[in-house]
Amino acid sequence: MYKKTQHIHFVGIGGIGMSGIAELLLNLGYAVSGSDLRDTAITRRLAGLGGKVHTGHQGEWIAGADVVVISSAVRENNPEVQAARTAHIPVIPRAEMLAELMRLKKYGIAVAGSHGKTTTTSMVGWLLSEAGLDPTVVIGGKVNSLGTNAKLGEGEFLVAEADESDGSFLKLSPVLEIVTNIDLEHLDHYHDIEEIKAAFLDFIEKLPFYGAAVVCLDDAHVASVLAQIRKRVITYGLTSQADVHARAVVPKGLTSTFELCRNTEVLGEITLNVPGQHNVYNALAAITVALELDIPFAVIRAALKTFSGVQRRLQIKGEVEGVMVIDDYGHHPTEIRATLAAMRSAWPRRRLIVMFQPHRYSRTAGLFKEFSTAFHEADVLLLTEIYAASETPIEGISGSALLQEIKLHGQKNAYFVAEIESLARTVRGMVQPDDIVLTLGAGNIYQAGEELLRILGQEHAA
Repeated sequence: MYKKTQHIHFVGIGGIGMSGIAELLLNLGYAVSGSDLRDTAITRRLAGLGGKVHTGHQGEWIAGADVVVISSAVRENNPEVQAARTAHIPVIPRAEMLAELMRLKKYGIAVAGSHGKTTTTSMVGWLLSEAGLDPTVVIGGKVNSLGTNAKLGEGEFLVAEADESDGSFLKLSPVLEIVTNIDLEHLDHYHDIEEIKAAFLDFIEKLPFYGAAVVCLDDAHVASVLAQIRKRVITYGLTSQADVHARAVVPKGLTSTFELCRNTEVLGEITLNVPGQHNVYNALAAITVALELDIPFAVIRAALKTFSGVQRRLQIKGEVEGVMVIDDYGHHPTEIRATLAAMRSAWPRRRLIVMFQPHRYSRTAGLFKEFSTAFHEADVLLLTEIYAASETPIEGISGSALLQEIKLHGQKNAYFVAEIESLARTVRGMVQPDDIVLTLGAGNIYQAGEELLRILGQEHAA
């Protein structure tokens, strides 16, 4: 960045995507300030690193800032945004600041897609780290092995999660891109699937002539746009038609093994310590990038064997009196099906109780029918009210309305609990030893799982 930009202010600094960029800038020596609605572990961490973090939003908190960075959830009527506009201080989206960080490194790797971005980005970062390339990494989730969502490296690569939700990922200029899949999502910004596909095509077309797009051949929407891509493409998938593919996939509880092939060459066996077929796809994407960078297969195999996952992605929170509590960020029907399938594969004989919090009115409305059949693997389903994420309610769209639609499609043992604060006590009344309780959603549903563990722990101690 131009040397006169020294003080950077973040509105919504506690968000998982914003906080990673803020942390990197602090490590680079910039003055960083920011605000968020709540005091959290993330905001406290940033304050401990030297950031000046405020709780709430007030216009005077931008004083001295050279630029104001906003997340996609921040609206124009935010007092800090309004104050910046009045003071003629530039207001930019998160992706624009990420693009500036990418310019500081020689090579950018951007991971895009409707699902699997965070885990795939984490895997790419881990593979490059284990290969001695010391990348800078910016991720939309905490990597278990790092304990954070950002790492400043000394190497030439920056690996970043690219957020398509508002189209701002088009501001990035990587040399390698991953597109994990394309799905109907972010309906507050896109009108239909064709508009979403067009955005991903624009993203790929931004690659330089020497760059490459790594894409999933098994995804129907990705496959449908392949003929329109004019850049170099490397495909991955479970089909043998993909350039890099897996065969003989064997799930083993919380792990999976498969044979890795590049075209007709069998490279060897890979073991993953994260469950589910969706993680096989995530690993294949990361492996394809690693092979493109000439990382030896032996390094790839060893690195993936030690990759321990990402927080809020099938994260085991604890087990008390034989009741295991797991948390997952999944909030789209496709993600929900993948998560539940992975859990069924890992624990086929245990009863599965799911607590789900829908996320955003626009998503719930746009995918209402898709949600109705997404929970069939759950033995018991408890729905709570929609997490608004700053959206205005939509008439006729609610947690209770969604539950009725789910029950109409054959879901048994499904219940609505309006107050999230009541969920843990409700579930406590039905759990038995050997049950698994899954909290599912992108909002604050994880708190219900933590409260359930606290209740069970108190009873056990007594």
